[in-house]
Amino acid sequence: MAKVELKKPIVEEISANLEGAACVVLVDPVGLTVEQDTQLRKQMRAEGIVYKVYKNTMLNFAVKGTEFEPLAQHLAGPSAIAVSKTDATAPARILAEFAKKADKLEIKAGVVEGTYYDAKGMSAIAAVPSREVLLGRLLGSMQSPIANFARVLNQIAEKQEA
Repeated sequence: MAKVELKKPIVEEISANLEGAACVVLVDPVGLTVEQDTQLRKQMRAEGIVYKVYKNTMLNFAVKGTEFEPLAQHLAGPSAIAVSKTDATAPARILAEFAKKADKLEIKAGVVEGTYYDAKGMSAIAAVPSREVLLGRLLGSMQSPIANFARVLNQIAEKQEA
């Protein structure tokens, strides 16, 4: 069997993972202990994120001609990708938070909703709160004026009774 035939299914697997992805983050996993890597994979799975280590040549073939092609310039040394099809900030957020505990983990670059970001840009993306947190803040800011208005009306009513 030729080497190309062995590599083709791997490239197709990567392409399938990238298809329709909201966010792809490229990281350098060198230096992580087995325990740290297991913890990271568990966190990623819990959020529905595909996290896998691939050979750079395979990644290079898979990203060629796609919106993820700018990541090819960072394919030096060991590389892993974190792919989310639903949450555009979750992979960056989880990886950045994990990198605080495991200082060997390094975010190389990423593509979020079709836009390429370098390592600095990805750390800015990681600072964006999750969708649930943002919705909670929005709801809180919408409820605050209503609650204040209700308190004022209640105080006026109490004053009228007295």
